[in-house]
Amino acid sequence: MVHCTKCGAAVADNAAFCPACGAPQPGVPPSGAPASPGNTVIGQPQMSENVAGTLCYVLGWVTGLIFYFIDRRPYVRFHAVQSIVVFGGLQVIWFIIATFSGMSFIGGVGGISFSWVLFRLLDLLGFVLWIVLMIKAYQGSRFRVPFAADISERIFGKL
Repeated sequence: MVHCTKCGAAVADNAAFCPACGAPQPGVPPSGAPASPGNTVIGQPQMSENVAGTLCYVLGWVTGLIFYFIDRRPYVRFHAVQSIVVFGGLQVIWFIIATFSGMSFIGGVGGISFSWVLFRLLDLLGFVLWIVLMIKAYQGSRFRVPFAADISERIFGKL
């Protein structure tokens, strides 16, 4: 008789899930069919958490929103929520600056206005955050952006 890897309860040899805690058992697909490379199960995550966490940042808040709704793993949801808050927040700030400056790139010293400098700084900040967050997510780290992680916990709850 096999024992559950999570709770230690006795599990039948061909059982896909533990009867005590419901944890999936390694080596047996839930359908009871023999394991094969082409045997995929609907509803089972097919990619590792670090890859899914990295993909949360690829298209900014859009992919964060997608992964927030399709993946229930806490690590992936953390990165999805942080992506929504970081890149959604940067886009809102960019929009506010564009609205109040009237998208005026003319004027200033030598044709460079204060709003143009702000846009370029936001672009640089967004690009650096994008690279760092994708690298940290792929490494398996829960890297917290100082203000964004606190805001995301207040909005979405602690993940």
